[in-house]
Amino acid sequence: MPDLQIHAYCGGVFQTNGYLVRLGGRAWAFDAPEGFADWLAEEGVRPEALLLTHQHHDHILDAGRIQEQFGCPVYAHSEPSEDLTLSKRLEQMMGIPCPIDPYTVDQLFAGLDTIDLGGFVLDLFHVPGHSPDSVCFKLRGGPVLIGGDVLFAGSIGRTDFPNGDHALLLAGIRAKLWPLPDETAVLPGHGPATTIGEEKATNPFLA
Repeated sequence: MPDLQIHAYCGGVFQTNGYLVRLGGRAWAFDAPEGFADWLAEEGVRPEALLLTHQHHDHILDAGRIQEQFGCPVYAHSEPSEDLTLSKRLEQMMGIPCPIDPYTVDQLFAGLDTIDLGGFVLDLFHVPGHSPDSVCFKLRGGPVLIGGDVLFAGSIGRTDFPNGDHALLLAGIRAKLWPLPDETAVLPGHGPATTIGEEKATNPFLA
């Protein structure tokens, strides 16, 4: 995909990454950290869809604004719920309100292996353990994985939240991500990009 462009945005208290994928004059947004809607507007981009890797609070703060402002559908593994956003738990931890603008999920992809967005095709890998709805998106035709909070450079997603499962996360990474080519770029929900090969060789959680 020679004209593929991927731009990263980082925002919010937890320095959460959102990604804008541009291809052939079209654009799609992945995750919705705080401030992402304003950034998209400043870039002059109207995404065709917002796709969520999972629905923890920091990844969906701007989902409602993006949906309303750009009129784009939201794709996610599951329907929104407090069990997934964990906003009340975050309020208890931080001692401050953590409101979420309401949004609706227009397309559920639970049980799907691929999704076709009008010729822009993504392979889907459901890898629970950090969150029950965690999904990684592999761009068909390009060695790029938008991984959410499943796999990080030198680390993995936290599993001490409600519904977290450490063994399930490790098993899912090994079964679903390790078979990808080593050169596959991993664009995570926090921190710098890495590759499948680098993490297979050096990630201490998966040695």
